[in-house]
Amino acid sequence: MEHARRGMIQDLIERGLVCGPVLESMSRVPRHLFVSEALRFNAYRDNSIPIGHGQTASKPSIIARMLQALMLTGRERVLEVGTGSGYQTALLAELAASVVSVERVKELSIRARQTLIRLNYTNAKVINTDDFMGLEGSFDAVIVSAGAESLPEGILSKVRDGGVLVIPLGRGDGHSIRRFTKRDSGEILEEELWRATFVPLIMSPSSP
Repeated sequence: MEHARRGMIQDLIERGLVCGPVLESMSRVPRHLFVSEALRFNAYRDNSIPIGHGQTASKPSIIARMLQALMLTGRERVLEVGTGSGYQTALLAELAASVVSVERVKELSIRARQTLIRLNYTNAKVINTDDFMGLEGSFDAVIVSAGAESLPEGILSKVRDGGVLVIPLGRGDGHSIRRFTKRDSGEILEEELWRATFVPLIMSPSSP
């Protein structure tokens, strides 16, 4: 698997994904441990992988680009909406000071939490909820791992001044990956980065 992981990194470099810290984190995190044994042969190919409950682990190239868009320095408190397999959570734990990740599917949250504990990611916390507004405090960076039709109500209030939100937005199969930067003045800068397809973001009626 180590040889396959090096191959994945080389492929990402050839695709132009040259952000050192992101690639270094991906070279350290064993993606194959976050998917079922039957699918581990596919772990380091640039494919999405089903993880059950109608969810998938995104392609490594998509994850790399999303993480690069956060522009993390290692000092941030990060919120991840949609833990999924926990692989991206582990990468965030490598790149930031602390991570809070929320996952609505209980079985996925349990599995991800167990894998993260086994790999000793003590700065990552997984919570089984879809109510991110119920979390205490705000965050330097927020990343949403599923496609939302529109910006979830209240989500920008969880971003500190100077912080960023990266989220796929849109209807249908294609999503526009957007970065919202909250300047210290309170002004919001919105950028479209690229397009990709994600599983839909599902939130309970009681959530914002």
